[in-house]
Amino acid sequence: MSGLAHYFEDEGLTTVLIALVREHAEKVQPPRALWVPFMLGRPFGEPNNSELQKDVIRQSFELLDEETGPVIKDADLTAPEPDEAVGWACPVTFAPGAGASSVSEKIAKEIVVLRPWYNLRVKNGNRTTVGLSNTSIEDCAQGLERFISQPGESSNKSKETANNLRWWSSDLKAFYMEAVLAQPGKVKSSDLENWFWNETVAGSLFREIRKLCIGHASPDIREVGLYMIGEIESEYYVREYSRA
Repeated sequence: MSGLAHYFEDEGLTTVLIALVREHAEKVQPPRALWVPFMLGRPFGEPNNSELQKDVIRQSFELLDEETGPVIKDADLTAPEPDEAVGWACPVTFAPGAGASSVSEKIAKEIVVLRPWYNLRVKNGNRTTVGLSNTSIEDCAQGLERFISQPGESSNKSKETANNLRWWSSDLKAFYMEAVLAQPGKVKSSDLENWFWNETVAGSLFREIRKLCIGHASPDIREVGLYMIGEIESEYYVREYSRA
């Protein structure tokens, strides 16, 4: 995005960038950038905190008053107090996948549990970010499992495979997150990530796919592993990414 900002500015468009990885912004030097101390994938902070998100937008627009650039400013944000995160009133738990022989079948059982919460979230919010793949959530899980079982066969159509992996993984994780956000109660973003990566079969599937992608012969698929799949929004991933 820092590079795109230069292109837009060259065409006469004024830009303001929200930076999640400060080192990138420092190297590329976009005209105006606000660095925010949030997880990757959440440039406006924790879900459902509208005041925090509006504060990020206000501080971003204030950079338009800077007379010269490039400028990179640290956001002046007040983190939510720890006692505001009271936990879920009825947390989602999954029974052992008895009788499920494949990963996609185990994920299908998780989807059954999450579906009512997802439907409630969509009904109350009147929107969803699920749908990039133009297929069902169950088909997304099956497609990801097929890649694990036959990763070498994807080399001949690597761009198509890379795009499928992006859309399948995006839809699958969005479904899980939107479902769990419908839960009554308030939790920290790190709790959401910990739940997904450590308590769901889908999280385990993503970690396995990331390893396969990073070691893949195709640069398109390797890129998906580095930037799109894996613990991309966790503090762990931020540390690992800086070493990649």
